[in-house]
Formats: sequence, structure tokens, C-alpha cells
Amino acid sequence: MNKKTVKDLDVKGKKVIVRVDFNVPLSKENREEIADDSRIKAALPTIDYLLENAGKVILISHLGRPKGEANPEFSLKPVAAYLEEIYKDKFHFLASDEVVDNKVVEGVDQLKEGELALLENTRFVAGETKNDPEFAKKLANLADLYVNDAFGTSHRAHASNVGLANNLPSAVGFLIEKEISIMGKALEEPYHPFVSILGGAKVSDKIGVIENLIGKVDTILIGGGMAYTFLKAQGKEIGKSLLEGDKMGLSLELLEKAKENNVEIILPLDVVIASEIKSGVETKMVDIDHIPEDMEALDIGEKTAEVFASKIKEAKTVVWNGPMGVFEIKEFSNGTNKVAKALAESDAVTIVGGGDSALAIEKAGLKDKITHVSTGGGASLEFLEGKDLPGIKAIEEK
Repeated sequence: MNKKTVKDLDVKGKKVIVRVDFNVPLSKENREEIADDSRIKAALPTIDYLLENAGKVILISHLGRPKGEANPEFSLKPVAAYLEEIYKDKFHFLASDEVVDNKVVEGVDQLKEGELALLENTRFVAGETKNDPEFAKKLANLADLYVNDAFGTSHRAHASNVGLANNLPSAVGFLIEKEISIMGKALEEPYHPFVSILGGAKVSDKIGVIENLIGKVDTILIGGGMAYTFLKAQGKEIGKSLLEGDKMGLSLELLEKAKENNVEIILPLDVVIASEIKSGVETKMVDIDHIPEDMEALDIGEKTAEVFASKIKEAKTVVWNGPMGVFEIKEFSNGTNKVAKALAESDAVTIVGGGDSALAIEKAGLKDKITHVSTGGGASLEFLEGKDLPGIKAIEEK
């Protein structure tokens, strides 16, 4: 990676504005409580480094979708309470419905070396998601330097990433550096056999990923709702299973392309079926040729899970994106859990690309057995597609 990192900046006595990803899930029972703090923890090494090197740190983040106006439901107050626990009187929450106003400017000016402030949700301002130059300037005027450490939003060109990088000397934080170096190396110089596991609902979400991986991997294992479009395209009867009818032709093209590149694509051999998607419903495991027309396939079956696990066992690099079924419901979680377990037991370089796959790994308590779990769902998907992420592209080169 040739982007400047925080270590390339002289931060002593400087005001450093840092885009972090504090878009954390809040507890359903109590919106003041954080349900999962892993995104905050992931940003702490960068924050601590800047504080230890006598920077004056200004943290900015979004939370949820307040749609460009101030909404207390999406306030960063719970995050402020969390940070105050850690940093005590070094921490200041400079909350304004406009994100930046005169009071905030004053508060930032009063920061001492080794102190930090958090501003309110950047999406309280409509200009954030539009990458409005005026809003970007307002943010930039608070600081001397800009650090992007929010991998999860780097696939979007917003005022708080691309806009800021256009206005200030910039670098990436430790989290983005880690994301790019681990995922980048796995894609550019993988150890073989290289196995990719793709799941999730739609083929259309993963077309770019499949096209990019066909030139790099040895095997692609396909599960989840997207598998049934491939199977239907091959003439299988899939009952009421998820289908993107307009993607069947493309599915066949991708299978053909894989063949030409000597890439093995493995589709489900058996599936778990039910009459509807709900907890407690009666399920049955059937061979892929025997899905009744009034039933829906909602998870990969035991045989498929075994085949997938054995392929993972032989691999030296594994990239996983997307669950194998409706894993939130116990009856349809076995395939996803088997894949998670196989990854955890593997000696390969294992990378889990954000979103639902990351959640499945968390739920199974296997996170520390995986080489790298990405913090960004959409961002890691676009990275796997081989796309440039605007929030990272905008950062200065070394």
C-alpha cells in the first residue's frame, strides 16, 4: 500500500480530524446502550497513537440514517459515554445539531495536546452524503491534518472522507492500513489452493466479485439464496426458492467463464427446505433434484456442508462473503455455522468480508480464530470486486 499512514504525519501539537466508523448497533431495549462495541475498539489503536504523540484529536462519524437532519434517535451520545469511560477528562463531546457551529469551533480551539473531542453525527447535515464542498470545508477548517480510519464507509464519496482529503494533508489510520494490506495481499499474491465462499441472497450483488475472482481463485463455493438462480439456469426445479430470473443467462456465462479458467464452481448438492421462513417451522433435507414446487430451499444441506468444509480444509487462502442460508433462524443456520467452523479450524489465511458473514462468525464466537474479519460490509465487497474505494483513493500517496 502506497498511501500515507498516520506514522507519516507529524502530529505533535496539531489538530487532527479523524473519520472513524462508530456506526455501532444500539440495544433494542435501550437506545443509550451499545449492543456491539467492536467498531469502536477497532479504531482505538489509531486514536491512542495520535494522543500519545501529542495530537489534538477530533473524531467524526455517522450513526444510522438520520436522512440529513438532526434526530436525537441517531445521536452519538452513547458513543460519547463509552469514550468518556476510557479517556475520562481528556475527552469532550462537542454536540451540535449542525455538527459544526461557533461553539464547536471554540471547543476544538481549546483542546490541549493529548486530548480528544467527538462531534455529533455527520449525517445530521444533508451535505455529508452529497460530498458537499461547503460542509467539507467547515469540517476541514477545524483541523490541520486529516486521517481516514473508517474502512466501512470508504466505498462512498462523502464530505467526511473524500471532501476532507481534498482540503487537508491526509493519511489512513491503522485499521484501514490493516484492511488493505491483509485483503490486498490475499487477492494479489494468494497462497494456493485459493478458495472463495460466496453466499447471500442475490447473484446480482456478487457478479462483480465472481468476475474478479475467476482470474485469481481455484475454487468458488456458492451457497445462500444466490445459488438457486444458478441451479435453475442449469435446469433444476427449485420450488419457491429465491430466483433472479433475469440473471439466469449471466449465471450460465459465469459458469462457462470459470470452466475456461479452470476454476471449479461447486453448487449445493442438497438443501434444507420448508414451506415458509419462520422459527419452529417443519424442515426437511432433500437432494437438489427433489425440491417440491410448494417448498423453499433455505440452507445448504449436510452433504453440501461436508463438501464445502473439505474444500476449506485443503485451502491455503479462503475468502468468505455471504451466509449459506437464512442463518438468523436456528433451523436454517447449520450450513453457515459449518462453514464458520471449517474456517476457524483451517490453517489457511482466512478472510471474512464484513456484513452477515462477520455477524455469523461473531455469533459463533470464532472471531479470534480467523486471520481477518473485515469491518466493512459494502466496502469489503467492492474491494473484492477489485474496485478503487473513493475514500481511500483520495488519500495522499507516500
